[in-house]
Amino acid sequence: MTSLPGGSDKDGSAAEPQSLVCAHCGTPAEGPPPTWTCSVENGSRQYFCDRCSRENLRAIEGRLDSAWW
Repeated sequence: MTSLPGGSDKDGSAAEPQSLVCAHCGTPAEGPPPTWTCSVENGSRQYFCDRCSRENLRAIEGRLDSAWW
């Protein structure tokens, strides 16, 4: 990985950990959710829990925005 000239990797700009919540049902994630689905809709990331992902698998594979489910 290459840094910008004059920049430093240790400038305190590390992102703070955020607690994730399912964008469909509101279920909070307990720690990093490696099995959740991430979708980019209208330029923003949305995360969906395992249950919502399974229930809407065909819509996700068809690339429908979550507003259509």
